[in-house]
Amino acid sequence: MNNPSIQNQILESGQAGLAQIAGAQALDQLEQIRVSVLGKKGSLSEALKQLGQVDASERPKLGALANEWKTKIESAIEAKRETLQASHLETELGKTRIDVTLPSRKIHLGSLHPISKTIRKVSETLGRLGFDVTIGPEGVVLRSQTSPVQMRTMREQKWPVRILCPGAVYRCDSDATHSPMFHQIEGLWIDKNVAMSDLKGVLDFFAKELFGSHVKIRLRPSYFPFVEPGAEVDVSCALCAGKNPKCTMCKGSGWLEILGAGMVHPRLFELAGYDPKEISGFAFGMGVERIAMLLHDIPDLRLMFQGDQRFLKQF
Repeated sequence: MNNPSIQNQILESGQAGLAQIAGAQALDQLEQIRVSVLGKKGSLSEALKQLGQVDASERPKLGALANEWKTKIESAIEAKRETLQASHLETELGKTRIDVTLPSRKIHLGSLHPISKTIRKVSETLGRLGFDVTIGPEGVVLRSQTSPVQMRTMREQKWPVRILCPGAVYRCDSDATHSPMFHQIEGLWIDKNVAMSDLKGVLDFFAKELFGSHVKIRLRPSYFPFVEPGAEVDVSCALCAGKNPKCTMCKGSGWLEILGAGMVHPRLFELAGYDPKEISGFAFGMGVERIAMLLHDIPDLRLMFQGDQRFLKQF
């Protein structure tokens, strides 16, 4: 080459840079070396600025030499950076003492929502009497009850039928004991010679299994469109048994309403394709949130829909 001064400047800059990189002891020092060699005002960059003064035939050779040293410098910097980082990490870990005898951190795995737990409890309790769980679509028009599941089941299969229909339902209500969306479980038992006494026996068993063997039930005549006769079903207050006029649960009445029930109207059998002269049956329906509130003494139904961890962790 005819430009030994520029060539020497490139070589000296590159060799000096490699030596400095090898001796670097910290990441910030390494960065300073990079700037001093490869930066806009670095030694290698200054050498490249002089290429415009040399003959055009010499420029490609000098440019290739400069790029070669630039690549060497960048590779050396990257390798040194990895070494310094590993060394720094090892030093920091050496300063940290780990007590292996300490107990591990408790991992919260979550739990079933009180509504889900109540649905399971009701389903398992009545499942021991032969009730099968059947579900159906909520529909394009939001359903106000799960009764359509009963009719759909009757139209799809022959009797006997013994089913539970849990699911979400929707009504225009919102206060401490009502919600626009809540959950319901309806039951249906159809067979030969099913009587009101069978209904009472099933509900008595259900109440005692859920609330305790000392609990009693009572049926009060009431009107429901799909049953005849119909009844409101109450359970005796497990908290005061009617002996405390200031009871927060039963308000001193000694009874708590839990569901509605009755004997299936013959007209529904006809609509389902059954012969009402051959069979009979009963149906009942309960609000899941109402049962959950009684089981866990929850004062406000809205607590179950707010997602508050302080409330949910209790279950």
